Amino acid sequence: MAVLEIRDLHVTVETDAGETPILNGVDLTVRTGETHAIMGPNGSGKSTLAYTIAGHPKYTVTRGTITLDGRDVLAMSVDERARAGLFLAMQYPVEIPGVTVTNFLRTAKTAIDGEAPAIRTWTKDVKGAMKNLRMDPKFAARNVNEGFSGGEKKRHEILQLELLKPAIAVLDETDSGLDVDALKIVSEGVNRAKEATDLGVLLITHYTRILRYIQPDFVHVLVKGRVAEEGGPELAERLEDEGYDRYLEPTDVIEA
Repeated sequence: MAVLEIRDLHVTVETDAGETPILNGVDLTVRTGETHAIMGPNGSGKSTLAYTIAGHPKYTVTRGTITLDGRDVLAMSVDERARAGLFLAMQYPVEIPGVTVTNFLRTAKTAIDGEAPAIRTWTKDVKGAMKNLRMDPKFAARNVNEGFSGGEKKRHEILQLELLKPAIAVLDETDSGLDVDALKIVSEGVNRAKEATDLGVLLITHYTRILRYIQPDFVHVLVKGRVAEEGGPELAERLEDEGYDRYLEPTDVIEA
């Protein structure tokens, strides 16, 4: 069992006004086999949490720890975090001109496993995963995310998730920009990955619609860089009805 532990995490980001605090003491534990939903209003620090776990250089940890099975994640480079079993599905996947999907996936798999996958088995796995995600096989020969629609980019993220088999996956607003059909397909991919490897999932979202397909075990409400409330699936249902006003003062202005 892999365990991602976040303790008293404080994070800042450089803005025109100087170093701006974004996370103000986040505590969270995610184990393999568990699905945690992080919800909250815009600017509450949800994406900052995701990118800090992944190691984005834009964010500075000023206090606290992140460990994976007791290992100091903050001391790892980005590629070391991936090899250790952490995965980030980005809210806005980037294009990589000149690198085909096929080459990207095989290079990533080789880097994580320490050896190249057998061609015959790997080709079968890629084709099967693409078929399950209803991706045109021609996408394998295209450059990564270049000319992809929003839905196609998100399917490619989940394709990586299924093939790379991480221990803990952070999904940053994977549901954004998806129509109903694409949302269902992407969610089914996440559920398949979890069933196949006992994946631990940290799912960041504004809305409950994806939680109809990916059932959370725990729901955490992030407000102004802190976990304001925690509960089970029923908490997400209450947020759907009530929104986030109960956590905010009328004069609150949440910074991005």
